[in-house]
Amino acid sequence: MVLSERLNPPNRLGLLAGLAVLGSGGLLLGALWFQYVVGLPPCEMCHWQRWPHIVAVAAGLAALATLSRPRLAFALVLTAIAALIVTAGIGVFHVGVENHWWAGPQACSGTIPKGLSPEELRKYLFSAKMVRCDEAAWRLFGISMAGWNAIVSAGLAVVLAAGLRGRAQ
Repeated sequence: MVLSERLNPPNRLGLLAGLAVLGSGGLLLGALWFQYVVGLPPCEMCHWQRWPHIVAVAAGLAALATLSRPRLAFALVLTAIAALIVTAGIGVFHVGVENHWWAGPQACSGTIPKGLSPEELRKYLFSAKMVRCDEAAWRLFGISMAGWNAIVSAGLAVVLAAGLRGRAQ
């Protein structure tokens, strides 16, 4: 018998909500560790990937607080899953930008818009961000931080969704 089958519904929802909090919270703490301890400043797209994790943590905490109302807790765990899917998608997009499979946002990919006047070009260059989205600052086994975010977030979303299977009310 699988652990989730032995747990009654509130306990299973609590386990899933806790996994959402710990998983997304751990990924956020890892990103902050790389930023403030290792000294790798995030690019704009890195920040984009953090917001859904904040949503997943908040939804997981809210689900834990509402376990006495299983339908609400269920909806909040679904919200955490949706946030994880969003951050995984942004991570995949970021990996594509890093590998030059497609263009990223102009603000962080190092491209200069065409047709600017000298004054507009000067303003653009002086206001340009220095952290580029199209260069991976760190890799492990050839996978960038954006890639690891996509992999871990998608995996966590699958685990949470599998835990909810059969729980729709």
